[in-house]
Amino acid sequence: MRGSVLMMEPDTVAEARVPSPGRVFLFAGGGTGGHVIPGLAVAREVARRGHTAFFVGTERGIESQLVPRAGFPLAMIQIGGLKRVGLRQAAATLMQLPVSTLHTGRLMSDRHVAAVFSMGGYAAGPPVIAALARQVPVIIMEPNAVPGFTNRHIAMFVRRALISFAETARYFPYGRTELTGLPVREEFFAIPPKPRTGTFTLLITGGSQGSRTLNTAARESWPLFRAPGFALIHQSGAAAYEELRAAFAESGVPGEVLPFIPDMPAAFAQADLVVCRAGAGAVAELAAAGKPSILAPFPFAADQHQLRNAEAFARAGAARLIEDREMTGRKLFETVAELAANPAELSRMAAAARSLAHPGAARRAADALEEVSRA
Repeated sequence: MRGSVLMMEPDTVAEARVPSPGRVFLFAGGGTGGHVIPGLAVAREVARRGHTAFFVGTERGIESQLVPRAGFPLAMIQIGGLKRVGLRQAAATLMQLPVSTLHTGRLMSDRHVAAVFSMGGYAAGPPVIAALARQVPVIIMEPNAVPGFTNRHIAMFVRRALISFAETARYFPYGRTELTGLPVREEFFAIPPKPRTGTFTLLITGGSQGSRTLNTAARESWPLFRAPGFALIHQSGAAAYEELRAAFAESGVPGEVLPFIPDMPAAFAQADLVVCRAGAGAVAELAAAGKPSILAPFPFAADQHQLRNAEAFARAGAARLIEDREMTGRKLFETVAELAANPAELSRMAAAARSLAHPGAARRAADALEEVSRA
């Protein structure tokens, strides 16, 4: 069943069975890469130990692409969001919730699921509710400083919450949290400190899709970065790439604009400073790499979780925080120039970032699944 997609229609349940020499673990959560990629890292570790991992998600979420590509079965359910949606979507979700919960529960019974691992998001709702109703242990991984909607509402019932920020523990019952961090590729931990050279390299990335705010601010800053000693690497996203590439070529600033950077650890290794959003994955990679940063949190993230992540990094001394509404070309240049002129401050920021790193997060999450499934 590796790599298959199991469709769960409203009046049927997928009957496929996955033989396993060990226990069976269900992974819940989807919609975005941040809800799927860390779960895949834990699933790989679970599979390496001889257990079976399968996922539950939706057809429109990114899990429909990433999970089969990674070689794991994916059972489809029909569910939408409840937060920041219109009345029609909310009503549809409330109608889908009991049906998808019942189907997921039947799938759990059929496969003798030992525990559920949830990354949150609306796709996690039915599997988590079904697990709690059947007294199947639930472990959640909450990578943001403030838990998301689903995780806040099930906090009292989870067996364990794996968190990335110490301050997140206050949202869960005492004694049920563990500071594990978010799984991050080992390549980020292997990045050595960047030696000081005659060129200060700035990496700007708004994620794989790009960021309009960062793209605009970067373009406004180019005339200022013509000053000797600066170079820019800018991941623009595909939509803005052609326009920015042409304009950058005429700017006279050393560096390059790319639609997507496939080897982000290599780009981090070249950078003296990183400018990016403050999603859970981004800040986890900054910590693993020990990179000083300027964080511009996405202002419309649910529960302002990007702002809270950025504030946590700023309090630790690992980053400078520039809110979206304040991010202009001049503000960007002035902040970069100030830091470039202060190598000691950059070194302190790098050390502070590294202190927030949590190597071995996937291994520790797999340990926790084995522990609760034996209890």
